[in-house]
Amino acid sequence: MSFEAICLRPDTLDDPLGDPAVVGPETAHLGRLYTSTPRALLWYQPSPDWPLFVLLIPIATRLSLMANPIFAQLARQWGHQIRFIGVDPERRVFDFRQLLSDSILTRLVETLQQRGTDPTLDVLFAALAQGMLTLLERRRPDWPGHLARQHRLEPQAPDALYDRAGRFPDFLAALRRALRLGVIDLAFYGRALRAIDARELEAEQRIARTLSAHLDATVLRRLDRLGAGRHLGCYNWLLLDARHAAQRARPTGDGDQHAAQRAYVLSRLGCFAQFFADTLLAPGAGFTQPVWLGGDLATASATPETGLARIVDSGQDRLLIGSLAQQFCVAENTIRALWRRAPAALGTPPTWQLARILRLLDQLPERVWPSDGPGWERLRGQAGIPA
Repeated sequence: MSFEAICLRPDTLDDPLGDPAVVGPETAHLGRLYTSTPRALLWYQPSPDWPLFVLLIPIATRLSLMANPIFAQLARQWGHQIRFIGVDPERRVFDFRQLLSDSILTRLVETLQQRGTDPTLDVLFAALAQGMLTLLERRRPDWPGHLARQHRLEPQAPDALYDRAGRFPDFLAALRRALRLGVIDLAFYGRALRAIDARELEAEQRIARTLSAHLDATVLRRLDRLGAGRHLGCYNWLLLDARHAAQRARPTGDGDQHAAQRAYVLSRLGCFAQFFADTLLAPGAGFTQPVWLGGDLATASATPETGLARIVDSGQDRLLIGSLAQQFCVAENTIRALWRRAPAALGTPPTWQLARILRLLDQLPERVWPSDGPGWERLRGQAGIPA
């Protein structure tokens, strides 16, 4: 098992950002944490079942408190921002964030407090990986339920895997406070922000390249041609490997026809990407293809999820539009208009927000729908806050 920690590249600003005489004691402490915390921990071939583990970690600004058992809730809140991604031999992507127990989070906090040479860190992080592997072996029957359903691989994309805004808010707030108090000047503040953007982007690109290299190249190329981007939920949905193609194939066709049909549907309804991932990657739905019954697909389902899966894979656009209209309680013409226009500016909103957008559009004549990117973004903003 080989290990790599992806850290920020060194910069001339590192020393002043950690110097209390330059930025003040509070900002200096947060600056040292910011520059020293790894952005991701990568394990290559940690076991025969897992070619790759990627642990994306936020900045832990309260390590001294989080290591104290009395403040275990702080470690738990911090752990909610972690992403623990696994890639299996069939190149499916899993999000194992739920497997990070309190004991593993505490161990991770203790590890981040260590100061030492890289070989020492390698040993500590490898031991942490062994703990995760043990937990994964116990949870083997639950793996389908952990298939990644959200996030995109591209840095700076909406809903990207790398939550930059939530990664170091305390450090940015301290920088703004130091500027407001006159501890640092505007030129230094601007240099710091530019360095943050450049270094974070470089780290995110390295993580994206590593993950992409372990995924199915054909499916990634398909995704690159569609409006949903490299959406991990859609990647898992489109993925059809040779081992499972026979199980998923209709008696009259090839398993890859389903992948092509799903890609076609995504190209027409890219804004439904998160909905498709949420609905069609439900436990059990992502690994077996329902039996082809022929006839009216709309009445051939045991559940709404399997019924929608059959309809998507059937290639019958009229039935799909009708099914989506029924699921979201809007007119078929609303879905049909989106099918024709495929507005890229809508992105891949979460399902709750997509439902609100569809209801807003359903109340308007199509002639007054947004006609450009900013208009669609404003519409998305109107449906932006969950109830």
